[in-house]
Amino acid sequence: MYNDGNIFEKMLKKTRIFINRDVLRHSYTPEHLPHRNEQINALASILVPALQGETPSNVLIYGKTGTGKTATVKFVGKQLEQASIKMGVHCCIHYLNCEVIDTQYRVLATLAKALGKNVPMTGWPTDQVYEEVRRAIDARDQTVIIVLDEIDKLVRKGDEVLYNLSRINYELENARVSLIGISNDLKFKSFLDPRVVSSLSEEELIFPPYNAEQLQDILMQRAELAFFDGALDDEVIPYCAALAAQEHGDARKALDLLRVSGEIAEKEDADRVTREHVKRAVKKIEMDHVIEVVRTLPTQNKVLLYSMILLNEIGKRKFTTGEVYAVYRSLCKKVGLDVLTQRRVSDLISELDMMGIINSIIISKGRYGRTREIRIDVDPESLKEVLLEDYRMEILNSIEKSLKSTITLELFE
Repeated sequence: MYNDGNIFEKMLKKTRIFINRDVLRHSYTPEHLPHRNEQINALASILVPALQGETPSNVLIYGKTGTGKTATVKFVGKQLEQASIKMGVHCCIHYLNCEVIDTQYRVLATLAKALGKNVPMTGWPTDQVYEEVRRAIDARDQTVIIVLDEIDKLVRKGDEVLYNLSRINYELENARVSLIGISNDLKFKSFLDPRVVSSLSEEELIFPPYNAEQLQDILMQRAELAFFDGALDDEVIPYCAALAAQEHGDARKALDLLRVSGEIAEKEDADRVTREHVKRAVKKIEMDHVIEVVRTLPTQNKVLLYSMILLNEIGKRKFTTGEVYAVYRSLCKKVGLDVLTQRRVSDLISELDMMGIINSIIISKGRYGRTREIRIDVDPESLKEVLLEDYRMEILNSIEKSLKSTITLELFE
């Protein structure tokens, strides 16, 4: 029985690192956005007609991950709504993340709900949902700005909703609609109907990556709100900024590094966040990413990876494609899975290499030709833990002892 006081109260008492870690998350929109004045002013100048009862142009916004696109749109949108309230005009922003709301029906149903219509998330004809959205928008004199973040995810499933929304103004008598599309993919327009492209990309804004100095300014601004005085060593912010600058100037990565570094220091009950905490945060973030990738791998890839883990556990830190294939073939038979050809398995090994899960190099054997030397590049125990979430891997785990004996006999005899 746990009787040593309340565990959460004890944890809260010893916190000397964070005041508010939420300001380091991607969802937080600060009161000021460093180094984005040019983009803020450009977007504001496009949207200002909304305050004059006119229709703003549609806008497409491009830039790599972590360049401030979403934060800028939310910042400008919030200021636009505040200005409209002061001026007594109706102007509202509706933000949709197309990674989650990724079908035409979901986009329209989400908009309908936001506009006060009771529309189910499935079941109605799409035309009926669109009509509900159109009526709700046109119910009064207003400007509605619809933000479609990660619009490329929506486009991959068809562009009919964009075609309809980009032409909705022709069907409105009282209201006006403007679309803002945000994308990391400069090429996504190639998937669109030319008619959609012409109406959707009336204006385009490009967001350049941040450099290390700019990332430092962003981290300093957030750190003042996130951490207690003296909780960060002087070199922590420059180090986080330098690492993120190498990753295409990604402010999200910089913020994640700073937050995870603080969380590691907090768990250790440390007084300060140090450079060593940042180094460990890099490894943790990379490992978390790998784990999510492994969870979504097809079964064949999982069995292949499990084969490598077994080889690693019997003492083979490096192994050839032939050795991996021999174990893989044996495991497939145990779980009733079709055995792929060695050539196809070699392709899968290359895919795992590109994902950063394994490391493989081609080495020359002289007159015996060339072979691929493979090793696992992340923590095998963590990988195995994720793989065992799959029931087929659980079957293999239950007979692991006999499997290892068989593998050892075949490889070392």
